[in-house]
Amino acid sequence: MTTTLHPPAATERLALDARPAPRGWAWTGLGAGLGGLFIFIVITGALVVDTDLLRDNALVLAELDGKQGWVWAFQTTSFAVAILTAIFGVGLRRRLAGQAPAGSLLPELSALGLALVAALTLVGGGISTEMFHSLRNADQVDPDTVGAQQAIFNTLAWVWAGGILTTGSVAIAGLRHASVGKGLARFAAVMTFLIIVTQVTPFQYLAVAPMALFLIVCSISMLRSERSPANPGR
Repeated sequence: MTTTLHPPAATERLALDARPAPRGWAWTGLGAGLGGLFIFIVITGALVVDTDLLRDNALVLAELDGKQGWVWAFQTTSFAVAILTAIFGVGLRRRLAGQAPAGSLLPELSALGLALVAALTLVGGGISTEMFHSLRNADQVDPDTVGAQQAIFNTLAWVWAGGILTTGSVAIAGLRHASVGKGLARFAAVMTFLIIVTQVTPFQYLAVAPMALFLIVCSISMLRSERSPANPGR
């Protein structure tokens, strides 16, 4: 006795293709962008030291003493932002791969850019562990150590310039291949330019601003397009 397997009928295949793709990944971009701005503006803002105090690390330590809770918040939130960014990168790659020409590098480059952002956020957030314990034992720590930790704390996690691979890929994908909406593509092009500006000036950490805005706008755009009946599963 033999069993013959028949492929699904054309109508069944069309029904499967018409099912909307999961949209959970698109929400992660919104969370990552808002979370990035929150950490950059609120959390690090709470640990900003007046420039007049920078001449003496003992004064810096005195200013930061008792603020280890903010450092802990930085650690946990930066971890969350990194994970959300990585998930969004994978989802965006899948989204572009469904529309880009065969063999295009744009989907992979878009994911790689956000992988770099996620990695640097994790690496930059790592200093929070040492800084937390330094402030918890402020009466025993060398002020110069805290001064060095604060310099890393205020810069490294926000050099999101690797995201230029993502913004550039989305801009090209939209303007040349119509893989995304023209509005999003133009916005991505502007953010690409702003990231370049941050990297040719001594303000590399400000790349977080255009990249966070891109994540927010791109996420909203993806959510809207995937809800559209005219674009199911996209």
